[in-house]
Amino acid sequence: MAYIITEPCIDVKDGDCTIVCPVDCIYEGGRMFYIHPDECINCGLCLSICPVDAIVWDGELPASMKLFEAINSDFFGDAVTGWGSPGGWDAAHTTQLDHPAVADWRSRQAITAS
Repeated sequence: MAYIITEPCIDVKDGDCTIVCPVDCIYEGGRMFYIHPDECINCGLCLSICPVDAIVWDGELPASMKLFEAINSDFFGDAVTGWGSPGGWDAAHTTQLDHPAVADWRSRQAITAS
């Protein structure tokens, strides 16, 4: 089990979570951050500091956000970044890549403007 970063992070990316994480298991994508499920030690520091409540314990993930469990996990696989597990990002801590579902996610600004 691990913490999951969900929809409120998309296009917000505050980044305080990356500062408090003691094991550096939070990685930056183009539109949001991702928690590596194999590296997370479940300390909860990220949860307590997220200003938009985007981080959820996977055991308490609402049904409407279940997609983000796969998004966070799949982000590290060959289909997206190929970073693997664990610590596979040796070359870079950030990327402009996102999980395809996040890359296609309709932005809050577009929703507000509609």
